[in-house]
Amino acid sequence: MDREISKEVKQKERRRQIIKIAIAVVVIVGVYIGITSVLQSSLNRKDLNICKIDKGVIEVSISASGKVVPAFEEIINSPINSRIVEIYRKGGDSVDVGTPIVKLDLQSVETDYKKLQDEEKMKELELEQLRVTNRSTLSEMEMKLKVLRMQLDRKEVELTNERYLDSLGAGTTDKVRQVELDYNVSKLQLEEEEQKYLNEKALVEAGLKIKELELDIFRKGLAEKKRTLDDAQIRSPRKAILTYVNNEIGAQVADGSRVAVVSDLTHFKIEGEIADAYGDRIAAGSKAIVKIGNEKLEGVVSEVTPLSKNGVISFIVQLNENNHRRLRSGLKTDVYVMNAIKEDVLRIANTHYYIGKGDYDFFVVNNGQLLKRKVTLGDSNFEYVEVVSGLEEGDEVVVSDMSNYIERNKLKLKE
Repeated sequence: MDREISKEVKQKERRRQIIKIAIAVVVIVGVYIGITSVLQSSLNRKDLNICKIDKGVIEVSISASGKVVPAFEEIINSPINSRIVEIYRKGGDSVDVGTPIVKLDLQSVETDYKKLQDEEKMKELELEQLRVTNRSTLSEMEMKLKVLRMQLDRKEVELTNERYLDSLGAGTTDKVRQVELDYNVSKLQLEEEEQKYLNEKALVEAGLKIKELELDIFRKGLAEKKRTLDDAQIRSPRKAILTYVNNEIGAQVADGSRVAVVSDLTHFKIEGEIADAYGDRIAAGSKAIVKIGNEKLEGVVSEVTPLSKNGVISFIVQLNENNHRRLRSGLKTDVYVMNAIKEDVLRIANTHYYIGKGDYDFFVVNNGQLLKRKVTLGDSNFEYVEVVSGLEEGDEVVVSDMSNYIERNKLKLKE
């Protein structure tokens, strides 16, 4: 007959089982940690991007975002309130100078223009009529002056004869005085008529100039109307690519609204944006580098907007090679604007790790090991970053992504 196992024996057996399980778990965890530690603390040199610290020149730059845009782009606006009647070209088509793009309803504008042409002819006839009237008035006055001058000449002769007769005793003093008075009155009348003629001539000339000026102003208005009519016949202003067109037949278009856009897609520029905190470090004439993939294109900042919008300042970079094969309208780019030069400074290659001035943790190669070190970095450009402290010339530094080892201070390096 079996004996019942005591409670103390059962407890001892249970404790032994728990201890065995605990030891097994500890061993498994230890092995796992050991394997992981070995794997993580041992890295192959060929798998790492290692840079050597050297001394040299850094053209300090500030980075900005950019976008490739056509070097030339012209918006064609409707010069009148109208509606679209026909579409001759679609977006993406190549157009030459004068190529029709869109036809607008111009009936009312053409009618107004013809009315103005008729009004111009009427004003020309009115001006000619005024010239004829003025010539007739002045001609009559000139004829009257000729008669008065002839009469004055005759009276002058009479006065001379009376004075001669009076000197011979054949005339009388009263007769001489009467003829002399008549002569003087005629002379004053002539002077009065001459002055009237000069005044009338000046008035006629002034009136004629006013009418000519009115006609000239009217013709300018007519020419402006003609230009509006010509512009309303929407045509390409130059050889380019039609990048936009309002292709809704029957759609109403307001005066000044966009109808089409033509762009030169063979030459480009860069529209850049940078935080306004760096506004004082960018100016027209600054050298710039534009990165598109591995390509680096040189250029110059041509203009900077004077005002900040939403905390951003915009600028334009004109490229030295604005027809480069990698340039595509709308392509996003990185832009580096140079603003200073530092000579004989410690420098390290600029890659993804750099996010601005400050302290960084780097792994430095040291006798087959990688030792973590605190490094202070300064200014940069698209190629190099300035090393302020923590490294020396000749040091080899890992610039690969080491975020998985951020908690470690030492790693093994396999050659």
